[in-house]
Amino acid sequence: MTMMRRLIFVMTLAALAMTAEAKVRLPHMIGDNMVVQQQTEVRLWGWDKPKQKVTVTTSWSTEQATATTDKDGRWLVKVKTPKASFEPQTITFDDGEAVSISNVLVGEVWVCAGQSNMEMPVKGFGNCPVEDHNEVILDAVNHPGVRSLKIPSTMRMEPQDDAQCQWQVCSPLTVGEFSATGYFFARLLSKSLNMPVGIIEANKGGSRVESWLTKENLQKHTQEPTDTMGIVNFKPEYDYQRALLWGNGTFNPILNYTVKGILFYQGCSNVGDPGNQYSERLKLLVEQWRGQFGLGEIPFYFVEIAPFHYDNVNADNAARLREQQYRAQQIIPNSSLVSTNDLVYPYETTQIHPAQKRQVGERLAYTALNRDYGFEQVWYKSSSFKDMTVKDGKVYIHLQDEYGAMSRFEDIVGFEVAGDDRVFHPAHAQHFWQPGGGYWDEAIVVSSPEVAKPVAVRYCFKNFQIGNVKNGAGLPLFPFRTDNW
Repeated sequence: MTMMRRLIFVMTLAALAMTAEAKVRLPHMIGDNMVVQQQTEVRLWGWDKPKQKVTVTTSWSTEQATATTDKDGRWLVKVKTPKASFEPQTITFDDGEAVSISNVLVGEVWVCAGQSNMEMPVKGFGNCPVEDHNEVILDAVNHPGVRSLKIPSTMRMEPQDDAQCQWQVCSPLTVGEFSATGYFFARLLSKSLNMPVGIIEANKGGSRVESWLTKENLQKHTQEPTDTMGIVNFKPEYDYQRALLWGNGTFNPILNYTVKGILFYQGCSNVGDPGNQYSERLKLLVEQWRGQFGLGEIPFYFVEIAPFHYDNVNADNAARLREQQYRAQQIIPNSSLVSTNDLVYPYETTQIHPAQKRQVGERLAYTALNRDYGFEQVWYKSSSFKDMTVKDGKVYIHLQDEYGAMSRFEDIVGFEVAGDDRVFHPAHAQHFWQPGGGYWDEAIVVSSPEVAKPVAVRYCFKNFQIGNVKNGAGLPLFPFRTDNW
């Protein structure tokens, strides 16, 4: 090769290298089939060479958004989105060489976070089926406006800004991999709103609430180690319970995305936490996520852990965690808790992944439809304990959020009473009604022949106990206790 040819060859390679370097690079979650949040300014971002101008255009607008990359090659723009529509759109990113993504829908976007009961797919886990699997798979053909993005569960010591993932369009071939809880939420939301719904699945089976906290929050608010060996040694057998790592690897990549709200199903791995620790740390996590998303006080709707034996059906360590979840919804603004006390079968005592996931997802959808989309006639609250009065050896329990009805007048199960000896006995319970606006008016009257002078009542306050009290919406009464023993 002559000197001139060699020079031309080298210059050509250099030009090609510069072109390759200049091409816009997008995070994996910005791609074909994605759903963008409607009627807002969505964030779009990526990388290019430093000081490079990037222009973003969309098929729904003549406006352009531009950004110049920083010294590290990062860029971010905000793009106004129209009303939701099933009409496919395109987005083009251009730095001199255009990159386009297609089949983009405009709709509602929700995050599905937590541990394995949120991660559990429509096809189920091994020995953990989802009810009505075949019916759900075949029905998926009717819901192409539902899309899912699964973030791989990954541990990292440092926060990650990208993850290997891609949006999937709902179909009988794909829906089996969707989060069951997330899919049933999205399916009902899409049907009710007549618009596309995207779910971003960022979760990890077995993870604790600490698994998602940042290094700064762990150091400031917990005693959890945040160095590599400290984290590994703290949970040597169960990597899924390690603090920090899952948030860095699995949640951090989604924080630039513009979302409507967060759905959360987690808590099993925190059973046994002392005092108010869980509710306070969950509140901290919600504050952290809201701050990181930078979208204001976005909705946070979460799920009560279901009845499970936890090695002793009659112990109350799981009941105390549920109590902490109930407390969390009281101290976390713009949050709401879905009860699952009725969503296990009696034979699922040792099944950590109950089969009834449709009802969980749909109850989350009821919550969002009422609170965020104007469906005021959709009832979403479970009833809960209000107060009690003792008279003549009987306890009169008053509830709130009944929606004007209780599911049954007799054969009520799940109640226990105790006297000063703090020994609880199974109680007889039935509906009580005193017409004419009397002192008790309407209540559940509870008594036991073993307790002459009751002082405390519990309802389904055990690791595994299924009650049968429901309100006018058919939603279960939250488990509760009136004592602080």
